[in-house]
Amino acid sequence: MSLFGSNDTTGAAYEPPVAQPSPAERRSSRRRTTGWVVLVSALVLGLVMSFMPTAYVIEQPGPVFDTLGSQTVEGKDTPLISIDGEQTYPTAGTLDMLTVSVVGSPKATPTWAEVVQAFFDSSKAVVPLESVYPADVTTEQRDSQNAAQMVDSQQEAIAAALSNLGYDFTTSLSVGGLADGSPAEGKLQAGDVLTRVNGTAITSIDELRAAVTANGTSQPAVVDATRGGAPIEASIVPIESGDSVVLGIGVQASFDFPFDVKIQLDSVGGPSAGMMFALGIIDKLTDGELNGGQNVAGTGTISSDGTVGPIGGIRQKLVGARDAGATWFLAPSSNCGEVVGHVPDGIRVFAVGTLDDSLAALKAISSGDGLDALPTCDAVTATP
Repeated sequence: MSLFGSNDTTGAAYEPPVAQPSPAERRSSRRRTTGWVVLVSALVLGLVMSFMPTAYVIEQPGPVFDTLGSQTVEGKDTPLISIDGEQTYPTAGTLDMLTVSVVGSPKATPTWAEVVQAFFDSSKAVVPLESVYPADVTTEQRDSQNAAQMVDSQQEAIAAALSNLGYDFTTSLSVGGLADGSPAEGKLQAGDVLTRVNGTAITSIDELRAAVTANGTSQPAVVDATRGGAPIEASIVPIESGDSVVLGIGVQASFDFPFDVKIQLDSVGGPSAGMMFALGIIDKLTDGELNGGQNVAGTGTISSDGTVGPIGGIRQKLVGARDAGATWFLAPSSNCGEVVGHVPDGIRVFAVGTLDDSLAALKAISSGDGLDALPTCDAVTATP
């Protein structure tokens, strides 16, 4: 008999029974395992997607340039606007023009991680790659087009400013190129200088557009031009393009100004700085401070007759203006739908449709009088 009173005489080792998990414990264990699998899978997927190319680019606030100020060009401090041959006056404050930077290109699009991050950042916009880089346009062609638009915009800005101030100058229109299937093919060519339509002299794009519209599409328009200094005459039947009647040609305006106005801005393309350049020129050519010495930003294309047109990326430009210290913003009326509800704190926005509207806004900003009477984007979008 065992000393401990056991009846086991086999001498086998004792193995206590294994406790079985309860149903609740088994369910909890499965949940933990599933959770880890999901977490690891998500991490792997996120890691893989962070390196996968996307079909998007990201627009974000770009550099801000004061049209009354200067920038460094080839190591020299160079005014953005310089005027030679006419008296100029001191300025103060800022008249900022704004830009949008694009993150990504056809060769290197943002990662999915960057796209997701930008989607939740109100200062950025995720846009399809082809909206910025069309498939049928090379990067070199796009850069060339943007540069050409900037040059044309600068010339239109100078014309609008000098016209507003009462200076006399001459304007000529030339053919920049022909559209595919243009009715002017074989009749006009790039470089031809347009002088008359149906016997009426034309000195602006608006006059050309009006003359072609008046002619209609049922009969030929007689277009007088010069080629290499020699007169030519072309009979062209205009066509409809959208809501317009056109000759199917691209037209460039050239101006012969009474003095030299030079705009120097490197590495920036597009036409959206036109209005702010025009205001900067007017400020330099008039006594007193157009902005009352305050920090004003704005954007918008401009034509020689002073019409302010819409631009892209206005939400990013609003943020850029805020970050640059501007407290006032001039926005094209045609962009107001994108402005309402997206104005950063600390900035007051006025809607403008012409250069005169912009000057009226600056006068009110300078004096502090009549600000509440100025058009706002809320009022513009509320108008049926």
